[in-house]
Amino acid sequence: MWIRVPLTAVLALATGLVLAQTAAGAGDFKEIEAPAPPAYHREGLIAVDMPSSGSLKYGVDPDTLSVGSDGVVRYVMVAYNPGSVNALYEGLHCETGEVKTYARSSELGHWTLVQQPTWRPVDMSSSTRHTLALAKQGVCDGYSLASSKVSELLRLLRTPIASQRPN
Repeated sequence: MWIRVPLTAVLALATGLVLAQTAAGAGDFKEIEAPAPPAYHREGLIAVDMPSSGSLKYGVDPDTLSVGSDGVVRYVMVAYNPGSVNALYEGLHCETGEVKTYARSSELGHWTLVQQPTWRPVDMSSSTRHTLALAKQGVCDGYSLASSKVSELLRLLRTPIASQRPN
């Protein structure tokens, strides 16, 4: 004997199961303790392709890029113009689409730790636009880490996305 179930009920049940699995997977993430902010240099930065953002330019110090056992990519993002240099020590978690700022610097060699760093969504807001650009430039592949190897992430960041695609 077959029982007729409305299609909307089946779809609602399936959607609920998928969302429950996603929420359960996101809850499994456990961040390791972030290392102390690393020294950074303005020379040799990998440019981060940003939409027009005034006079500021952004770049990642390749010597600061690391991938933790927790899947978090940590790096120093440098924002600069002819008159100033500011840096952020951040962690990007591709699987959840979130970023955390651990420390800030407006003077080379001097970091100010963020007292209670929190994860926040990466989006087009002014405070995470540079992180979104970094993720799209090669760190993330959708909601996955593009590679767990730093050397591969650096290669992806240095190679424009258009030249990585076959013709």
